Amino acid sequence: MKTYKAVPRKAMLTSALLAVLAGPAWAQDTSRDGAASSSQGLDPATLDTVQVTGIRGSLTSSMNLKRDSQGVVDGIVAEDIGKFPDTNLAESLQRISGVSIDRTSSGEGSKVTVRGIGPDFNLVLLNGRQMPASNLGNGGGGLSGSRSFDFANIASESISAVEVFKTTRADNPTGGIGATINVKTLRPLEAAPVVSVGVKAVNDTSNDNLPRTLKGSDFTGELSGIFSDTYADGRFGVMLSGSYQERDSGFNQATVAEGWATFEGDNTTDWRVLPQPGQGYADRIQNRPGPNDVYGRPQNTAYNVNGVQRQRTNGQATLQWKPVDNVTTTLDYTYVENKVQQQRSELSVWFNYGPGDSIWTNGPVAAPIIYSEDMVNSDVSMGGAQLATKNTLDSLGFNVEWEVNDALTLNFDAHNSTGESQPDSPYGSAGVLGVAAFVRGKTTVDYSGDLPIINIALPPGGVQAADALVTGSVFQNSYNKSEVEQYQGRGTFKFADYSALDFGVGYTDVKNRSASAIMQRNTWGGLGTPADYDDSIWYADDMAKYFDAFSGHSDPRLTGQFLVFDFDRLINRAAQVGTASDPACPTCYVAPTEYSQDIRTNEKSKSAFLQYRTTFDWSMPLNVAVGVRYEQTDVDSTAMVRVPNGISWSSANELNIDYASESGFISDSGKYDYVLPNMDLKLDISDSLALRGSYSRSLGRAGWDQIQSGQSLADIVRTQGGSGSRGNPALEPLLSDNFDLSLEWYYGESSYASVGFFRKNIKNFISNTIVRENTGDLHTPVGGAYWNAALAAGCGVSDMPCIRDYIFTNFNGQPGVTATGTNSAGQLTGTIVGQPGDPIAGFDITLPANQRSDHLDGWEIAVQHLFGQSGFGLAANYTKVKSGLTFDNLSLGDQYPMVGLSDSANLVAFYDKNSWQIRAAYNWRDKFLNGIGGQGPNPNYTDDYGQLDLNISYAVNDQLSLSVEAINLTDETMRTYARHTNMLRYATQTGPRYMFGVRYKF
Repeated sequence: MKTYKAVPRKAMLTSALLAVLAGPAWAQDTSRDGAASSSQGLDPATLDTVQVTGIRGSLTSSMNLKRDSQGVVDGIVAEDIGKFPDTNLAESLQRISGVSIDRTSSGEGSKVTVRGIGPDFNLVLLNGRQMPASNLGNGGGGLSGSRSFDFANIASESISAVEVFKTTRADNPTGGIGATINVKTLRPLEAAPVVSVGVKAVNDTSNDNLPRTLKGSDFTGELSGIFSDTYADGRFGVMLSGSYQERDSGFNQATVAEGWATFEGDNTTDWRVLPQPGQGYADRIQNRPGPNDVYGRPQNTAYNVNGVQRQRTNGQATLQWKPVDNVTTTLDYTYVENKVQQQRSELSVWFNYGPGDSIWTNGPVAAPIIYSEDMVNSDVSMGGAQLATKNTLDSLGFNVEWEVNDALTLNFDAHNSTGESQPDSPYGSAGVLGVAAFVRGKTTVDYSGDLPIINIALPPGGVQAADALVTGSVFQNSYNKSEVEQYQGRGTFKFADYSALDFGVGYTDVKNRSASAIMQRNTWGGLGTPADYDDSIWYADDMAKYFDAFSGHSDPRLTGQFLVFDFDRLINRAAQVGTASDPACPTCYVAPTEYSQDIRTNEKSKSAFLQYRTTFDWSMPLNVAVGVRYEQTDVDSTAMVRVPNGISWSSANELNIDYASESGFISDSGKYDYVLPNMDLKLDISDSLALRGSYSRSLGRAGWDQIQSGQSLADIVRTQGGSGSRGNPALEPLLSDNFDLSLEWYYGESSYASVGFFRKNIKNFISNTIVRENTGDLHTPVGGAYWNAALAAGCGVSDMPCIRDYIFTNFNGQPGVTATGTNSAGQLTGTIVGQPGDPIAGFDITLPANQRSDHLDGWEIAVQHLFGQSGFGLAANYTKVKSGLTFDNLSLGDQYPMVGLSDSANLVAFYDKNSWQIRAAYNWRDKFLNGIGGQGPNPNYTDDYGQLDLNISYAVNDQLSLSVEAINLTDETMRTYARHTNMLRYATQTGPRYMFGVRYKF
């Protein structure tokens, strides 16, 4: 049931009480969670009581939060206790102007970008407290360096409001250049008593489009509940909430996962380049890239299908006690567990930069339209993977608020929070098993459409189970743990003229540990023979049917036949297969438990702030807040890293680094301190029109991988060398001078329009530079004596199988050469190890550095309109951003772009009257840079993306409500590419998700 009571115009000047809408949420208040008060000394006695729930109530509360805040603040308030607008907080946040989200491969919102600033530079707080951010990166492998918080871990049922502080304030913790995002949970002494239980059935249609070995349940469930009540005449309150969700889903991808080797058109020195006119197979190249063009050749192309299962558990308990009227104590505990399992099957083809036919687009960035390479008995790769991770969050906090007298309020807050991400399977966090049939002939890919069309010349009957065998394998254990210990003491002194002085000190100790261990068996040329594997292990399937959301999936040229297998059964068999020179190895298929890389970083920060707030009662009241914050940070990092001791050539196009059995340790440190001023002005031109201006200085800390002291190398080395990375604990943080100017018009009940301009002048910008180094004394067989002998005998410089066969045939038994047999394609197998006298391998080492300064400008336009008492309403916003921090596609040198920079727009139409609530929300984000990588300093752009979501609920009575939700109703796909749209990185298909819910309030 919803009730409405008229609000006097003067009363709408404060959100501190207006947001207490049937207890679902509250606006900013120092006494609750340490976030600064925005009431600025106004007399609450002038305010009428308002009780509103539902969509309209949420939007009204959010509008008043924006209207009466200090600086530029947007937010979302729960529609009722236990009923946040979306089941995923990131999905809700994207409705706010200037806020965009990053989606996981399964299509769910995960991390947020604000005003073009990426997730790593947006600080997330829970009830005013800095939260740890742990994750294992893409695919559960590798060392994590991100500071970004994953909103997919938190259920929304116990969330009362989310505040997005777009301007920096002295009383907020540092770390958010884009925004500081404060997630607020229910407090029992500030809410009406409630007992609420909700049940949902979830049908994720992406699960329907999977092979039977990967498919989960058609329907999964969610259960949530919340209890809140007060005792002892309102002096003691208890709030308990919990939720459990299971979700089975899937996603299918076409990928060029290894990226694009990129060259300038006149490059003749790299062996991977296209031949110049008149040379080699140049006559087979149509519209060859010109000498001033930049072009890219693919390393591989693949299709994969993925089944994902998730079990998410959230729990929260809050106890509040008011021993006397002017003292409130709060003890709260939050627990999160998010377990994710993923199984993958794939069909992939690998290229060797060899002869073939190709057709190219016009420059200046030239990309292949049609690309082929000549192959003879090469591998059709059909690998599989199992990923299993568990993310947990424990947060225990204690708060005391003491209203010493009418003028002075003191607040002390302490919490200890831990986020941990770890493997959840005997196979580790990521287990990859290579499978191949060596029957591939000429291979051609058409890159002109949204879906690349792979065509493979195969023998009659195509790929058969009798041709398949296991190749190499990688099993990895990754671990990430982040701990935050934080103490905050603050207070407010109110003067007789209603001005106020805010003050406080703080101490934050953040410990971050990232560790990794790898078990890799480099039998990429084949483990045993196909006869070693029972044909019943495999069954044939067709990739084409799993990409029906893309045009081109039914193209007759598409070679989609591949073999699916039972991962556990095949591993058990592979563990039994061996040869005299490479005996069976059961331990090769279990992830190691002792870490070979272990990076531990400790970041300690001390802070103090002062802020003065006052109102000048002129003909147009001017609200002023001037503050300053001092921040000092010490960084210490210790790293245990693997020590490389050799390079071995184990398959046609891959060389592998061999490591010593023991790792080494190194340490380093850094320190910085900054004074961060801020000023917020708000001029009330009239009761309905406000002009804001703000200036602030904020800092954003470098990623954990950027301030580590260790160096890591990629395990696979190509003929041109390897790659790796290392950090620098002495990095300075990003420093941003922020300017905001906005005009807001509150022209009707729950209706407003606003336009704002913002500028960020960013210096100390951290970006990666790549330097070529000879790391240690690692000799590579490429260019060595055996290699050169093969070239002299007539092998082409890019004909890797010819070179290997020649070396095995003529030098087997010589130092570093061990032939073990032949694979099913008749190619010799074994290892060739670099020897003294061979060239020392070069590595492209990625280094972070404070590179340059630049600016970012943007406009935000928002409107919210309710059509009288009809129940209909509309909310829309658009954000335009522009910056010099972009990627130059024509440059192959070092660049310093801003990740996440993009325009965005939202449109929400709703109906809220009587028993019905209906909301249709369309969110759009323009193309943006999501990172750099893949065969050198290449950009990865996420294409523009729009998604329509629908929510319908019906209140049967005051206690019982029914709901239906549809996510990605129009079945949108996502696409990522490099310097040209034809240079695909990932094309992802998911599917709509439907939820059917019942909620009962006692």
